[in-house]
Amino acid sequence: MTTDPAPETELDGQELSYEQARDELVSVVQRLENGGVGLEESLALWERGEHLAAVCQRWLDGARARLDRAAGHDGDDDEA
Repeated sequence: MTTDPAPETELDGQELSYEQARDELVSVVQRLENGGVGLEESLALWERGEHLAAVCQRWLDGARARLDRAAGHDGDDDEA
């Protein structure tokens, strides 16, 4: 039986915030670095970490896009 990490990506029906995903990712990395877990659990932790990293990246990409739009919009106002 394999564990499915996907349901843990949501909290009360909403996707994890950046901070929640980042904090859980830190915890996953610490558990992997500390060792003492079996192969199956290590693989599950690795997969969970990959997913959490992707969640964080989506948040960061969205923030960058918002900043770029705001900067582009402000630049247009300055030139007019």
